[in-house]
Amino acid sequence: MLRFILNRLFMALPTVVIVSITVFALIRLIPGDPAALMLGDMAQPEQIAQMRSELGLDKSMPEQFLIWSGNVLTGDFGRSIVSDEPVLKLVVSHFAVSAQIVLVAVLLASLIAVPAGVIAAWRQNSLTDLALVGTATVLLSIPTFWLGLLLLLFFGLKLGWLPVLGYVSIGDNLVGGLLYLVLPVMTLVIHEMGVLIRMARASTLEVLRLDYITHARAKGLSESAVLWKHAFKNAFGPTWTMIGLILGNLLGGIAVIETVFTIPGLGRLMVDSIFQRDYPVIQGCLLFVALSYVLVNLIVDLLYPLFDPRVVAE
Repeated sequence: MLRFILNRLFMALPTVVIVSITVFALIRLIPGDPAALMLGDMAQPEQIAQMRSELGLDKSMPEQFLIWSGNVLTGDFGRSIVSDEPVLKLVVSHFAVSAQIVLVAVLLASLIAVPAGVIAAWRQNSLTDLALVGTATVLLSIPTFWLGLLLLLFFGLKLGWLPVLGYVSIGDNLVGGLLYLVLPVMTLVIHEMGVLIRMARASTLEVLRLDYITHARAKGLSESAVLWKHAFKNAFGPTWTMIGLILGNLLGGIAVIETVFTIPGLGRLMVDSIFQRDYPVIQGCLLFVALSYVLVNLIVDLLYPLFDPRVVAE
């Protein structure tokens, strides 16, 4: 087990290095001069040159990367050009908003979709199976932004049950904050259920064809015992991996939902920073999202042996 954990940690390190280099290089490809942007259109060439020197932009790319990566390791992501706030503080505060939406949505989608996929596999080719697979296919085909607008129009404008736009922190107002999260969470739950239903069904079907399932049935065990005590645990491994991928993707790709519902999350911060050409914030957001994705997948890998003990023997 220890060897398995060390191997996964060792494999994650090159990924982090490659991600850091990629993020640094991508930001340098964005048109425009950060020093000139900070000083404004009326700045003189001498002032721009001095600012470039202070920011280290007059150094070579390798030197800039070493300085930047060293600062990142100490928690210094730089300061925002627009607000002059520490980038790390901005990123963490906005990430907390995105994380609470994504975590709740993935949890609810998993609790609903995984049992539905298992039942669909158990009742293969039945009306129940066809209904669940058809529903999953429809849910997969609906774009999240369109689904969000439909829910907003129906529950917010037509029925008036939920707030339409805006955001209230749960810490400031528990009930109000939860109401503002219902629609974005519902949008993500409905969309991601389609993926999880199909994955849970496919992995369960594969397990149900194995010999040990036939042996369990031959011993006289009930179908529910065979399904949930014997098949489900081994079938859940691939679904667990998919849950991790969905979680990582949503943490980095929730900008559309946050824009639709005007939620001040990390995706919205990144979009606003791109329009404002706030290079340090863009760089900090990209790096934070990439590292979050790597961390989520690392956790998924480390927990995978709980669902498939054969992995440890590799």
